[in-house]
Amino acid sequence: MRMYDLIHAKKRGGALTEAEIRFWVDGVVDGSIPDEQSASMLMAICWRGMTTEETLALTLAMRDSGKVMDLSSIPGVKVDKHSTGGVGDKTTLILGPLVAACGVPCAMFSGRGLGHTGGTVDKFAAVPGLRVELSDADFLKSLRETGFANSAQTPDLVPADRRLYALRDVTATVESIPLITASIMSKKLAGGCGALVLDVKCGSAAFMSNLEEARGLAQSLVSVGKAYGMRVKALITRMEEPLGRTIGNALEVRECIEILQGRHVDSDLARMSLRLAAEMVLMGGGAQSLPEAEAKVQEALASGAALGVLRAFIALHGGDARVVDEPGRLPQAPCRRVVRAAAAGWVARMDGRELGLAAMELGAGRRSQQDIIDPAVGLELEVAVGQAVAAGQALATLYGASEGALDQVQDRVQLAIQVGGVTQISMPWLLETLE
Repeated sequence: MRMYDLIHAKKRGGALTEAEIRFWVDGVVDGSIPDEQSASMLMAICWRGMTTEETLALTLAMRDSGKVMDLSSIPGVKVDKHSTGGVGDKTTLILGPLVAACGVPCAMFSGRGLGHTGGTVDKFAAVPGLRVELSDADFLKSLRETGFANSAQTPDLVPADRRLYALRDVTATVESIPLITASIMSKKLAGGCGALVLDVKCGSAAFMSNLEEARGLAQSLVSVGKAYGMRVKALITRMEEPLGRTIGNALEVRECIEILQGRHVDSDLARMSLRLAAEMVLMGGGAQSLPEAEAKVQEALASGAALGVLRAFIALHGGDARVVDEPGRLPQAPCRRVVRAAAAGWVARMDGRELGLAAMELGAGRRSQQDIIDPAVGLELEVAVGQAVAAGQALATLYGASEGALDQVQDRVQLAIQVGGVTQISMPWLLETLE
């Protein structure tokens, strides 16, 4: 088998066999196939696409490039969630404890953030002392004792994805739906769960900017999951503004704790987290219908059971569990500043991407993988889209390491929160579901 022939076949629109795809992925991992040939294959896939069968074969070959978690010692259907991400997306910290409190084991591997979107691992790392990279034994112990396990992706989990993504990043092939699907699903299958709920973001603050693109990715993910035999459902959710009121790791942890305490229950963040949790409970066999699952999730929230899971999870992995009851123990920025409305009107729009970039400039995100995150910095929104504001009213509060850092982003935040003379009708957060 020659890589040249595989590239030529895909370039002409042919379908690759499972053996051919595995030959390529194995060569990527062991270095026997040079980067220039892999780059050519990636571009051919980007242009010609892949069938569901090809995408599943690529997913499985990538999964098998590293370790695959064995969760069979944990009773029940293990459930996972994947979000395509966006500014302020912090649902994992809320829904993981909720699902576990409903008696359904929730096992998740999460990533670190890069650029203007945050990573779940960075948010958990804001809790003092909390270990975010768990050994297999600790991961299983967490799942067994608390019902919830979350760990940073380890280097031996799907190494093929890291090598291929690095090539995609420099060859303008990141946006290929089959390649995105294989990247996501290979990590999910390596995690060992039997059911998966997908949150595919759609909008200006998300990777997929319009509904057609989001629907295409969601359908691809669902098709590959079903072809494998996994229980899978996708929700397409709106992502124009930041999700929730906060951007920045310790700030977002605090907001999640507040929701698990029963606060902000009318926010899109709370509604989305509760719905995703209910879908996971249903997929995991913890309820017979979505209304029953939603009722169980509401009870887990109201009783404090979900908050107890979060407290137990943090304590088990060396973190200061007192933050659950005393969020002031989370890292605090030394400087803060209020950004105020220059004139009266209505909040017409929030540019989620610009607000995320402002938080990154403060130190809440990374420009490169080597950057060190400051867990205390970020911003908190004081208004919502469609809200009437008076001149001088607070629009956002900035949290920074220095006054100079706040100077650098103040104007950016002011421009990103657009106040105009016409109000905007509130848009629904849930756009479509696919299964």
